[in-house]
This record gives sequence, structure tokens and C-alpha cells, in this order.
Amino acid sequence: MGTGTQQVESALKELLPDVRTLRWDRDTTRKKGAHWKIMDKFSSHQADVLIGTQMLAKGLDLPLVTLVGVVLADSGLNLPDFRAAERTFQVLTQVAGRAGRSPLGGEVVLQTFDPDHYVIRAAAGHDYKGFYKQELEYRRELGYPPFLKIVRLEIRDKNPKSAEKKARIYTATLQGWIKKEGFQSTYLVGPTPAYFSKIRGEWRWQILVKGPNPLALISGHHPGPEWIVEVDPPVIL
Repeated sequence: MGTGTQQVESALKELLPDVRTLRWDRDTTRKKGAHWKIMDKFSSHQADVLIGTQMLAKGLDLPLVTLVGVVLADSGLNLPDFRAAERTFQVLTQVAGRAGRSPLGGEVVLQTFDPDHYVIRAAAGHDYKGFYKQELEYRRELGYPPFLKIVRLEIRDKNPKSAEKKARIYTATLQGWIKKEGFQSTYLVGPTPAYFSKIRGEWRWQILVKGPNPLALISGHHPGPEWIVEVDPPVIL
């Protein structure tokens, strides 16, 4: 099953040959003013269906939209980031907000392989409190913010073996300092290749330092200028 907007558009036209569609994605919005042209066409009923990426989720006022469909609504849940559930819930609730902005009412359909996942159920039911309670419990069990703090350490190198070696050496050094200096509630996750393992020709490895005050450990033993040190990282990919 493809997730690209072009594939969704093709599948839709196979089912409904006469449907008029517009796409809102990176390819169709490259030129200056392209966003407004697409919006003008859709708002003036020159198209029946607007197909887009997550760009459609935020800031669009479409009062005549009565049906919103989300393809693979659970795809973001598979990312190795502790905020994946939070971001997925945010996007789904924002997308749902595009429908029903007029007296005509609205409906939202979420296509998912995991309909019983607490994020999907909470988003479908507009259950903010339920999501908050479940998400907070998971973070408590796994030791993620707001219960513990995180410092992300990243090393980049054009040689993949060199990047891995530097990451493993510094991890061993950190483990020694944790034992020697009594950081009993501080522990490491990694080293591991970053999810996006190569960016602009450089290989990325990372270490997560978790604890009540992991910055105290890093501040006393800074790894050096070639390392990226990120306190409370918004993304750990």
C-alpha cells in the first residue's frame, strides 16, 4: 500500500472516475503563491477532494468540508521517538478539526492497522483526558519526561566505522563517570545509529543520557566540539 499523495489520488480516481481532485504536497506547492492558488480553487468548488500531507492539518479554515479521511493514521506511531504518540494524537485531532466547521456538520474516517491503539481510540473519541492519562503512565514506566530529563549526544562522521567507534568510546567513558561520581539514577540508552542514520554525507550515532539531572554529568565531562549536545531534545530521531 503506497502512502504518497499521487498514489492516493490515482486510487481515488479508479474508484470515482469523475471526481475532481487537487493535491497539496511538496511537489505542488514549490512555487510562490501555490498554496493560495490551491486554496482558492478548492474553496470555489473547482475540485471535490483535496489530497495532501500533514501540511493540511494546521491553520486551514475550510468551513464547507464535511468529510476528512486519514490514510495510515497510525504510521507515525512506529517512529522510535518517545513523543511519537503525542505527535500522532496532535496531528489526528488537528486534521479532524478541518471537518464540521459549519452547520453542515462533519465526519472523520481514520484508516489504521491498529484501531485499538490508545492514541487512535483517543483521537477518534476526542478524548484528551484519556490520552493524557495513558501517555503519562507510559512515560512514567519508561522513564521519559516529565519524570526524568534527557540529554541527547550525537556524533557525526563521514566514515561510518569511525562514527560508531567514537560513540562506543564515549559511552564507555560516560559509564565510568556514572559509577565513579555516584550518578546512581542516571543511565544511558545507546549508543545506537540515529533513525536518520546519514545526513548530508555524514553518519550519525547517538547516546541518550536519562536521569534527574543528566546535564550535571555532561557539564563536568564535555565530549568535545565535534559532538552535538541537546538538552530536552524535541526529537530523538
